[in-house]
Amino acid sequence: MHDHALPSSQHPLRQVAFLLEELGAPYEIRTVTVQRGDGAGARDPANPHPHGKVPAISDDGVVVFESSAIALYLTDKFPAAGLGPIVGDPKRGAYLSWLAYYSGVMEPAWTMQFLKIDLPRGMPGWAPAPEVMDFTFKTLERGPYILGEKFSAADVLIGTTFAMFMGGPTLPKTPLLEDYVQRVIGRPGYAQAMTKAGGQPR
Repeated sequence: MHDHALPSSQHPLRQVAFLLEELGAPYEIRTVTVQRGDGAGARDPANPHPHGKVPAISDDGVVVFESSAIALYLTDKFPAAGLGPIVGDPKRGAYLSWLAYYSGVMEPAWTMQFLKIDLPRGMPGWAPAPEVMDFTFKTLERGPYILGEKFSAADVLIGTTFAMFMGGPTLPKTPLLEDYVQRVIGRPGYAQAMTKAGGQPR
C-alpha cells in the first residue's frame, strides 16, 4: 500500500498514515512533487492522482485518490479494525455522510472563509463556515466522537484538520474542540504516523 505525498503537503499524508496505523495495515510512503500555487514545482509522472495532487494510494494496482474516498476504501478493506461501520450497520449512513461532508462542505467552507469569498446560498457543495462549525459542535456535544461513542475514520480526517487549524482565523478554539482534538491525536496511531510521515505530534 503506497501513500503519495509531498513534504509541503504533509497534512493529507499524515491523515492517511494515521488511518493506516489505526487499521494495522502495512504501507510504504512515497514522496512525489506537485505544482504549488506560486507556480513552483511540477506534476510528478509517478503520482497516480489525475490532477497531480495528494493524497493518492495504490493498493496492489488499485488506485484511490481523495481523502474521503481513501478512508472509505481502507475501512471497507479492513473491517475488523472497526473504524468504519459496515454495510447494514445503522451508523453507516452517518459515516458516509460525514466523509462526504468533510470533503464536499467543510473544506470548501473553510477555504471560502479564509479567502473572504461570500458565495450565494444554494451553491452546490457550499455552506457558510459558521453554520458548518455550529453543526459540528452540536454533533460533538453528543460525542465524544463524530459518530457518537466510537472513534472512526471520520475522526481521523476531521480531528487532524481541527488540530492543524484550531485557533486560526477559520476555526475557533473552544474547550469542546480542544478536548475532541486531544482525544483524536492522543491515540498511539497518530504518534506512530507522525514518526513515519515526518513532523511532531501536537
